[in-house]
Amino acid sequence: MPTAAEALDPMLCFAVYSVERQFGQVYRDLLAPWQLSYTQYLALTALWNDEHLTVGRLGELLGLDSGTLSPLLKRLEGRGLVTRTRAASDERVVELTLTDAGSALRDELADVPRCFGERTGLDHDEYVQLLALAKKLSERMSRSNQA
Repeated sequence: MPTAAEALDPMLCFAVYSVERQFGQVYRDLLAPWQLSYTQYLALTALWNDEHLTVGRLGELLGLDSGTLSPLLKRLEGRGLVTRTRAASDERVVELTLTDAGSALRDELADVPRCFGERTGLDHDEYVQLLALAKKLSERMSRSNQA
């Protein structure tokens, strides 16, 4: 009979879960000075690169449902980093806009990706390979979940 460690060791799901937990801890540490969560950071990153996002599109990009995304955006709005407004053409659509404070955070947080990269210990080639494999796995699992 295998030990608990021996049973968990070959499980891809456990390896990914362990990495995800460690990613979360690194980002908690890196983002603590700005009192941002990792998910808030991802939302801001998306908005820094596409200033015309709707709540629905941001949810698609981040893979979040409205029940998770709405409170996150409410907190960002409460901190004066984003505004949410109903589209004039369709009141069901909520548009997101960065405030000046939200835009300014882009420069303040510009070093986060490099710091995170250092914490992984991966060299450039390893990073590129792992990213490609993670994307491939995600795409394949998404297709199989839709089937």
